[in-house]
Amino acid sequence: MTKDKCFYIGKIVKTHGLKGEVTLRIDNEQFDEIEELNYFLLDINDKLIPFFIENIVYHSNKAFVLFQDLKNLEAANQLVGCVVYLPLDLLPEKDGNDFYSHEVIDFVVVDEEKGELGKVQEIIEYPTQSIIQIIKNDKEILIPIHDDIIKNVDREGKKILINAPAGLIDMYLEN
Repeated sequence: MTKDKCFYIGKIVKTHGLKGEVTLRIDNEQFDEIEELNYFLLDINDKLIPFFIENIVYHSNKAFVLFQDLKNLEAANQLVGCVVYLPLDLLPEKDGNDFYSHEVIDFVVVDEEKGELGKVQEIIEYPTQSIIQIIKNDKEILIPIHDDIIKNVDREGKKILINAPAGLIDMYLEN
């Protein structure tokens, strides 16, 4: 499996206890939407290797994970620093104007007043707000992801229709 068919979960930051458990720092809110979890994909030497879960305990934005066939502290130490992924197909499908960040990259953003703005370059995740990043004529446009702004997500047509607040787009394009 390749990284483009996966989504980032977090990173193994340290060992936990003496029996081979590791502490996984969870950096992705999408992780909460997965119901059945049997394994993680760990990035080891640029290859995604499946590690099957024997036990997992969640605590805040961390998980204490014991992998099958990994029963001692020495083996667990080898995994510290590994980045952790899961396959995209484990995520439940979203519909309507609700979307995953990875799903809308390269969608064309169209404003009801200004017309086509450009393609989604990235979804920037801040603690209180997610932002759509668009590049138009070498200028960055940042659009907040909010129900009042996102009017329609057309998955087949790969378009996002927005109604940006007055002056928001001009602020980015005038300078």
